[in-house]
Amino acid sequence: MSYGAAPDGMAALFDREGGRKYVCGAEWGRFLAVARRRDAASDAFCRLLAYTGCRLSEALSLTPERLDSETGRVIFRTLKRRRRVFRAVPVPPELMKALRALAHGKAPDAPLWSWCRQTGWRRVKSVMDAAGITGPQASPKGLRHGFGIANAEQNVPAALTQRWMGHARLETTAIYQHAIGREERAFAKRLWRRH
Repeated sequence: MSYGAAPDGMAALFDREGGRKYVCGAEWGRFLAVARRRDAASDAFCRLLAYTGCRLSEALSLTPERLDSETGRVIFRTLKRRRRVFRAVPVPPELMKALRALAHGKAPDAPLWSWCRQTGWRRVKSVMDAAGITGPQASPKGLRHGFGIANAEQNVPAALTQRWMGHARLETTAIYQHAIGREERAFAKRLWRRH
């Protein structure tokens, strides 16, 4: 397996020129700070993508009945598979509160956002631009990859990351273990101090 390449042909973590395709921690923080200054719907949408690693289409299909306030989780339908597969992903309490506010007055099965994919993508891209995030990682997919990287850096078990991200195979989730993270940098620092 080449460095950063997915074993099943899924997009690699680096583009053909070696550009990083995931948001790093500093970019993630700037992204959320800018999102908080946007309208409530855009802010909640951006935070949902950043905190759950969901796909753009999964966020756009979220309905009030899939907000589980009792357990603090959002229930996504994994849209990439042919059969109906649901997964529950925990979210911070303030995000659940924002999602509940968006759901207020909507039918249980109505989407929280009435946007098309292009509108959702443009809103995320606008926040990325304002946060100074450029390059291959400046996209909703960059947030998804960043979520996987953050899970690896925080030693979240791969099986749990797999479930949260809706991957059919653990091999797909394993690509995030190959990215440079805090733990890898700590090992490198030990080598640097040797001399």
